[in-house]
Amino acid sequence: MSALVKPAPKPEAGPQPGAGGRDLATGAEAEAETAAAVPLALGPLEESLGFHLRLAQIEAFDAFFAAFAEDGLQPGLLSVLITIGENPGVRQGVLANALKIKRSHMAKIVQGFDAAGLVDRRVPADDRRAVELTLTPAGRGRVAAAMPKFRTHETLSASRLSAAERRTLLDLLRKLSGG
Repeated sequence: MSALVKPAPKPEAGPQPGAGGRDLATGAEAEAETAAAVPLALGPLEESLGFHLRLAQIEAFDAFFAAFAEDGLQPGLLSVLITIGENPGVRQGVLANALKIKRSHMAKIVQGFDAAGLVDRRVPADDRRAVELTLTPAGRGRVAAAMPKFRTHETLSASRLSAAERRTLLDLLRKLSGG
C-alpha cells in the first residue's frame, strides 16, 4: 500500500443506535438539518477571519475526502506530490517551508513516498545535508491520474462563487499566506 493511500474505514453492519435507541446516522442528519435551519449568534466569531477560514477549510476537506474516498488520497500528501512534480529537483527543506510543513513531518512524508516508489531522493554534491526530490514515473502517473478528479473537486468547491469572486478570494488568500 502506498504512503499516499489511507485505507477507508469499514462501515459497521446495521444501524448504530445512539441515545434513546435512535439511529445515529438518522439522528445526525436530523440534527444537521435543524442546525442549518436555526441560526446561532456567534458574537465576535462573525467577524473572525480565522474562524471563517477554518469553516471553509473543513467544508473543502470534507468535499475532498468524499471525492477521493475510493482513492484514499489526502489533501496534504497530494499537494506535496503535485508541488514536487511542478518543481523537479526541489530541495526537501524548501518544499517544507513553501507548504508550511514541519521538516520532521516532511521527512516522514518523503520516506513514505520513497518506499512507495513515488519519489526519487538525491543528495546534491554542493550540500550533502540537502535532499533533492523528483517524481518517479509512478509518482507522475499517480498525480496525472488524480488531476481530473482534483480539477472537478476544485470547480465544485468554488461553485457558490463567480469566476471573479474566486480569483479575488485566491488573491486575498495568497496575500494573507504571504504568497
